[in-house]
Amino acid sequence: MKKGKVFLVGAGPGDIKLMTLYGMECIKKADVIAYDRLINKELLSYAKEGAELIYVGKLPGKHALIQEEIHELLIEKAKSGKNVTRLKGGDPCVFGRVGEEAEVLAKHGIPFEIVPGVTSGIAAPAYAGIPVTHREYATSFTIVTGHTKEDRGTDGINWSALAGGSDTIAFYMGVANLSQICAKLIQHGKSPTTPVAVIQWGTTELQHTVTGDLSTIEGIVDKAGISHPAIIIVGEVVRLREKIKWFQEQGEREAVK
Repeated sequence: MKKGKVFLVGAGPGDIKLMTLYGMECIKKADVIAYDRLINKELLSYAKEGAELIYVGKLPGKHALIQEEIHELLIEKAKSGKNVTRLKGGDPCVFGRVGEEAEVLAKHGIPFEIVPGVTSGIAAPAYAGIPVTHREYATSFTIVTGHTKEDRGTDGINWSALAGGSDTIAFYMGVANLSQICAKLIQHGKSPTTPVAVIQWGTTELQHTVTGDLSTIEGIVDKAGISHPAIIIVGEVVRLREKIKWFQEQGEREAVK
């Protein structure tokens, strides 16, 4: 039997209009779609009739399937001759475990493609009126995980290099560790008055943004009830939000003061 093919596809940050044309093509032609928790579920309505839709999403401490079971699923479906679209939020190469899945597929001789998507670390702040680079404020931009493998919090991050070497920092999956993130950045040289934005459900109708600085943002986030999924943006570019918060003018909820 001829093997199928696996497409490791980035579904973008939430707004369905930010899905790529090729990503949408992969959805429409798939026999099987294995999808994550944070994708826009409206994308699934474009699947062809009879396509098998399998939820493989993860919540902190609660997984529909563990990663090894997802690997087995992709292998099984592809070996049975199915074309599989593995649909991941944002970009599959940015904390999307695409490397692990691609390695396994390659090991088993299963053809695959990686289809990039729009990552939330750029899209969410853009919708909040915060460009991650700006000629006057930021010539560098760093993407960092807000928690590391095996629940080690933020251990393993080179805080000294991060605090001193990047103008804008985007922390993914870091709201639970916000206190530690702020304390570490200050400890390693960032000013306590460095601006910070936290953006929940970026690019969607539920988008909610709060701003403060490294010394105040934790209390502001607590008061606003912000939780995951959210992106933390640290840097002077956050100051631009008050001038260019275009999406808020179209309905984003006002931050709690």
